[in-house]
Amino acid sequence: MDSVKKKRNVKPIAIVFLAVLGIFVGLQFFNQPLEGKPVPKKIEAPREVLAILENSCFNCHSNQQNLSWYDKIAPISWAVNKDVERAREVLNFSEWNYSAGEHQGKMYAILNMMQSGKMPLLEYTLLHPSAKITTKDIETIKKYTLSLSSVGSAKKEEKNIHQNLNLPENNIKSKFPVSPNGLKYTDDFKNWKVISMSTLFDNSIRVIYGNDIAVKAVETDNFHPWPEGSIVVKSVWKQQELPDGEIRPGEFVNAQFMVKDSKKYTDTEGWGFAKFSGKDLHPTGKTASFAKESCIACHRQLAEKTGFLFDVPMKVNTERLIKNLQK
Repeated sequence: MDSVKKKRNVKPIAIVFLAVLGIFVGLQFFNQPLEGKPVPKKIEAPREVLAILENSCFNCHSNQQNLSWYDKIAPISWAVNKDVERAREVLNFSEWNYSAGEHQGKMYAILNMMQSGKMPLLEYTLLHPSAKITTKDIETIKKYTLSLSSVGSAKKEEKNIHQNLNLPENNIKSKFPVSPNGLKYTDDFKNWKVISMSTLFDNSIRVIYGNDIAVKAVETDNFHPWPEGSIVVKSVWKQQELPDGEIRPGEFVNAQFMVKDSKKYTDTEGWGFAKFSGKDLHPTGKTASFAKESCIACHRQLAEKTGFLFDVPMKVNTERLIKNLQK
């Protein structure tokens, strides 16, 4: 009697197993392999840097995939293919057609993502533990990245903060530079409130300004999302150490603009990006798509925390802050 019941119980289990197996096999007929692409120009870097990038980044951010067998099985392969295609759009080490300045900027972005633990993705390293970034790896990338900025800056003369911002009349006042996406430089931000400050591993000083709309959003904790018309400008200088040990802003590096306009900048989460560098404030990017390719991928990681900003805004309304602390 018991043996009959066991046989009857086995049949439904076997049917379910065969059904699942059949579905799994059927999915493989809809499994398309990841499209292979040529490698027109691979990133050039020291061997130890390339080794880290190839081990932890290339599987998604290049045309040279070395996928595991389980990455090629549907339905996992569908998610993998989608992630690789998106990663290639953001950054592709196999299509490295960048100038020296753009190369440097990309390496800073890569280092920032590694230091913050956002890349490689956690879900990727869980299945590919060998791709995890170590402290030694980060130091190697950091050393190389800093060496890129030291080549050009060593030859430049350090100047006072006001000398760098108040550039010659015939250079700036007569014709403000414009980013490829149409975002125009303006020095109005020098009269705005400071909403945050920071320093970075490259010995820079970063002052973040906000227009009236952005400042009000900070005062009221209303930057999730930031209101339309918000403008945030990050002005960056090299640190200058005086004989008495005091640190002051020295050589001007760049001014980075973020403008909230959801209708105009639909491809970059409603934010317009621009960066104006050097004494002549030359804009970053060759086409309007530069922000989609170079900016939003990193800023998107901060959407929930700061509304796409790298620096958490300080409380501008001091009285309100004190009241909150006393509660």
